[in-house]
Amino acid sequence: MAALEYRKLTKRIVDRLAVDDKDRVFWDRDLPGFGLRVYPSGRKVYVVQSRSDGKSRRVTVGKAGEITAHEARGSASRLLGCIKSGKPLVEAPPAAPPTVADLGERFLREYAALHCKPNTVKNYRQMVRTHILPVLGELLVSDVERSHVLSFQYAMREKPTAANRALDVLLKMFNLAERWNLRAPDTGNPCKSVRRFREKPRKERFLTPAELSCLGGVLDVAVEERLAPEQAVAAIRLLILTGCRHSEILGLAWDDLDFAAGEMRLRDSKTGGRVVPMPPPACQVLRELPRKSDNPRIFPGRRNNAPQMDINCHWVRIRERAGLADVRLHDLRHTYASRALELGEGLPMIGKLLGHRKIETTARYAHLARESVRASTAKVAGSIGADILC
Repeated sequence: MAALEYRKLTKRIVDRLAVDDKDRVFWDRDLPGFGLRVYPSGRKVYVVQSRSDGKSRRVTVGKAGEITAHEARGSASRLLGCIKSGKPLVEAPPAAPPTVADLGERFLREYAALHCKPNTVKNYRQMVRTHILPVLGELLVSDVERSHVLSFQYAMREKPTAANRALDVLLKMFNLAERWNLRAPDTGNPCKSVRRFREKPRKERFLTPAELSCLGGVLDVAVEERLAPEQAVAAIRLLILTGCRHSEILGLAWDDLDFAAGEMRLRDSKTGGRVVPMPPPACQVLRELPRKSDNPRIFPGRRNNAPQMDINCHWVRIRERAGLADVRLHDLRHTYASRALELGEGLPMIGKLLGHRKIETTARYAHLARESVRASTAKVAGSIGADILC
C-alpha cells in the first residue's frame, strides 16, 4: 500500500498538486484528518476523515477553486469536531456537479479497469484523454446535448475510424452516467442515433503459395542474418501454422502446451479461453525452442515472467526481405483462413479454427468461399464436358 503523503495545504501547494493515473488524497500536515483529493482530470476536492464509534467517516468539504484553502481548513476543523463528538455535521457546500472529465476518469477506473482487458483499457484511456476530454471535458455531464456530440464528431471528420471508435466510447460513458445517476434518465443518451462515418474498408491480404514459400525461405535465414531473434521467428511460424492471433501466441506459457494430446490452451483469447489443436509442424517449432528455467513464458519479455508484447519490428524486417511490404502480421491469419477454404473447409469450421464467437465475423471470407465453389464447379463441369462434348 502506498505511503500517506503529508504537506501543508496552502494555496500554492494545492495549485501545484497533480496525479497521473488515479485519484489520490494528500493529507494536511498540521490538521490531522484534513486532506485534498486530486483526480487525474485535474479536479480537486477538500475532504475530512475521522473516526466515531469505531467507524471511519469521510466527508466532502468543498471544491478547490470554489473555496480557498483557508476557508476549507476552517470548515474542516468544525466538521472534524462534529464527527468526533457525534454531533450533527455542519452542512458543507454541495459537491460540484460532475463534468465529462470526471465521468471519463470514473469510466476508466470503475468500468474499463474492472471489465476490460489491458489492451482495451489502454485504448480506452488514449481515446478518452486524447480525443474526448480536450473537447468535451469541461462540460457538465447533465448539459451535454446531441449538438455537442455532433460538433465533436465533425471535428474528427479527417479521421473517420478514430471518430467512430471515440463515439463508441462516449456512448458507453453516457450509458453509465445514467446508471450512476449522474444524468437524468429522461434526457437520454446524447450519442444515440448519431450516424457513424463511413470507414474505408481495410483490404484483406492473402499470401499466395509462392509468397509463402518466399517467406519460409527468409524465416530460415532470419536468425543467422540478424533479421529477428529465434523466439520472434518461431512466433511468426506459429501464426502461419495455427491461424491464431499474435497476442494469443505471444501469451503462451509452457504449461499451456499438451504435446501428447497435440493441443495448446489459450487462457486469454479475445473471445475467452479456448483450446486449439497443435498440428505436428507447430509442435516441431515449439520443441526446438529453448526454455528458460526461471521463466514460464515461451516468448519471454524483458520483465520477469512477462510475455513479449510485440514482434512487429522484427516482422517489418522479415517482410521487407521477402518482398511483402504490404503484408501485416494479421494477414497471416487471413492466409490461414483462405487456405482452409481452398482445401474445402466450410465457414462454420473455419470460425471454430479461428476462435470466432459470431458467424458474422467469419462471413468476411464468404467471397473466398464463393470463389472456391466456382473453381470446383468449373473443374467438375470441365471433367464432365470432356466426356459428353465431342
